[in-house]
Amino acid sequence: MIIRLPKLFFGVFFLLSALIFSGCSRDAASDKKMATDGTRQLIIGVSLMNLSSEFIVLINKAMLARAKDLDVKMIVNDAQRSADKQIQQVETFIGQKVDAIILNPCEVEASSPAVDKAIAAGIPVINVNSVTKSSPTAFVGSSDEESGKIAMEYIVKRLSGNGNILIMQGYMGQAAQIKRDQGADDILAKNSGIKVLARQTAEWDRAKAMSLMENWIQTFRERISAVYTHNDEMAMGAVIALENAKLKDKIVVVGVDAIADALQAVKAGRLDATVFQDAAGQGRTAVELAVKVAKKEPFEKETFIPFQLVTKENVDTFTR
Repeated sequence: MIIRLPKLFFGVFFLLSALIFSGCSRDAASDKKMATDGTRQLIIGVSLMNLSSEFIVLINKAMLARAKDLDVKMIVNDAQRSADKQIQQVETFIGQKVDAIILNPCEVEASSPAVDKAIAAGIPVINVNSVTKSSPTAFVGSSDEESGKIAMEYIVKRLSGNGNILIMQGYMGQAAQIKRDQGADDILAKNSGIKVLARQTAEWDRAKAMSLMENWIQTFRERISAVYTHNDEMAMGAVIALENAKLKDKIVVVGVDAIADALQAVKAGRLDATVFQDAAGQGRTAVELAVKVAKKEPFEKETFIPFQLVTKENVDTFTR
């Protein structure tokens, strides 16, 4: 017996087949939506160093707000301090055919392949806050040497050019760690009366900084005049350890970044100073650069936002 199917059945069958096969071959580019001005909505892939850092969270918050203003879609990934993970995230962005990538590099050397791969695929890369050995399309951030110089100049002034200091470093191999050391060392080279008792990493972490400071107190105690930390998370850890040992009133502590906790500590007189780094400015500018590059508009290859010293005298100016 021959069953004759109606012509309508065949029409529906072929239509469904076409949709299924076309769906299998789609990539992220075909999912791009229209922006409010009628153009295709841009998609920016973002790989951030570590979203457990308050400073990086501030950068991300500013980027998301600016992307919303510009009607741009952002795909944000946390590399969790892993350069390998960062490279994988960028490879995924390449596969998704995003219009641009904003990279907040984990390391100078180890994160460079992420830049190389994206550039080779024809996707522009904007490095924000930190640098890589490989050259991105554009960079926005601050000169970390400057922050080291500002912090150390303040310490030298407070100690009247004589004393013993400890230097608490960030994650080794990252641009900020290298350059904040360099900036401080430039000032130390001109001030022979300041001696470095020790320098060691606490990996940007408050708890690790507290533990390291406790060890330093056991080793150096009365010899310590000041502590310079590469960021405020570590500065706060050092302050807590010194307060617990009832030594804070005798020792100057300076950090970098001007995160909310540090600003409140400066205002309360617990932290002597911090160096303001404009996270919001860096985040906004990174998105603006990514959009300009993606649209093939003129753009600045490098944008540097100045650091500023924050003390009890001017802290209210920086309170967020």
